[in-house]
Amino acid sequence: MDLLSLKEHHARTLLIHYRWDVEKVMAVLVEDGKDKLCAGAGVPVIGHDLSQISSTLMCSICFEDVAADEATVMDCGHCFCNNCWIEHFIVKINDGQSRHIKCMAYKCNAVCDDSKIRCLVGGRYPSLAEKFDRSLLESYIEDNRRVKWCPSVPHCGNAIRIEEDELCEVECACGVQFCFSCLSEAHSPCSCLMWELWSKKCHDESETVNWITIHTKPCPKCHKLVEKNGGCNLVCCVCEQAFCWLCGGATGKDHTWTTIVNHSCGRYKEDCKKKAEVAKRSLDRYIHYHSRYKAHADSFKLESKLEEAIQEKITKLEDRESTSKDFSWVMNGLYRLFRSRRILCCTYPFAYYMFGDDLFKDEMTEEQKELKKNLFEDQQQQFEANVEKLSSFLEENFDEYTEDQIRDLRMRIICLSVSIGTLCQNMYDCIENDLLGSLTQAVHRIAPYHSNGVEKASKLPSCWDTD
Repeated sequence: MDLLSLKEHHARTLLIHYRWDVEKVMAVLVEDGKDKLCAGAGVPVIGHDLSQISSTLMCSICFEDVAADEATVMDCGHCFCNNCWIEHFIVKINDGQSRHIKCMAYKCNAVCDDSKIRCLVGGRYPSLAEKFDRSLLESYIEDNRRVKWCPSVPHCGNAIRIEEDELCEVECACGVQFCFSCLSEAHSPCSCLMWELWSKKCHDESETVNWITIHTKPCPKCHKLVEKNGGCNLVCCVCEQAFCWLCGGATGKDHTWTTIVNHSCGRYKEDCKKKAEVAKRSLDRYIHYHSRYKAHADSFKLESKLEEAIQEKITKLEDRESTSKDFSWVMNGLYRLFRSRRILCCTYPFAYYMFGDDLFKDEMTEEQKELKKNLFEDQQQQFEANVEKLSSFLEENFDEYTEDQIRDLRMRIICLSVSIGTLCQNMYDCIENDLLGSLTQAVHRIAPYHSNGVEKASKLPSCWDTD
């Protein structure tokens, strides 16, 4: 408003048009000037006053003569009777076009003043006026790349606004932590694409699903899962389609121990075994990473119950006169464990895709991949070992310790927390610079590491007063 000398509703119209991107508004202003900037958004530069119009006039929509106080003129200068304006606004609001209700005049691109819309519609239809206000407010959230609804289920009703990089992880006031970019749960050091692929592949998988993956294969015709419980490598589905168990290809039913009719492989045994070995290695690799991912996810769920137990132990110690009353080191260590366990859990999906053949098969040679994998796994193992050690320290019954034992435990937890923070930062630097940063054909960015964990959102005072 101050920079462009605009009224409040004109400034809002301008921001809604440019999806609340102030940088975009400034760029267009510098490039095209104020007149073109405003004209493109439907903001009239010069306002008009109804007092300059005669006491009676004819509405060019309904062709009825009306008094001046029964008509309304918009900032673009076009004037129509209030009844026609109200009918026009009702249609637009019900059609979901509240954010850009334009003048009724032919070829007029000007957006109507929202205060006049509210006044005219609210007099007869208060509920529609509320719907109009809500639509303008929601524009700030739904059209703004820096503001998003919290993805909590059931929805908490909060929206999060960020100040800088959209690629970050935030915690809503309701306690839900999520990636601001893709609205999934917090998943760094995985990129959003990696996490999406991993979630589709194995989210909420149970041991039953893992067993099915290992012991069954899909029919090439109807795609139902078939289990082989004995016999040779010719398998027949309930849909009567025969296929080779080793390679999964459709075949005929006639066969011997060494051949299968209509088999696509040139040399049945050798070619099929090679394909089967490749498929088994791929499956074994997935199970390796998934089992470790699931183990840390389960540990995270169990450790989340530690807070209550630790609080009880602290209460017991505080009742003892001989002990110190400061136990912030325990809670700091616990929160460090929570943050580190979540990150450690997500390093396995990251490694699965980073060193697999799905995303980056043309980015690295096998030798380069092996070197980078060894570098990453060394850091991952150090990080993992320290996280497990911190978990074991926090589970100790320190409420039964002597003063000297408590001081010793305090020093161990503080030192270990600092060490874990350093290891985690080094691992992120390795991922961002040596692994993802070296890619040339694909761009994968991750949310930056914060020692204090996911940034918590703070509540802001309301800045939208429709009254």
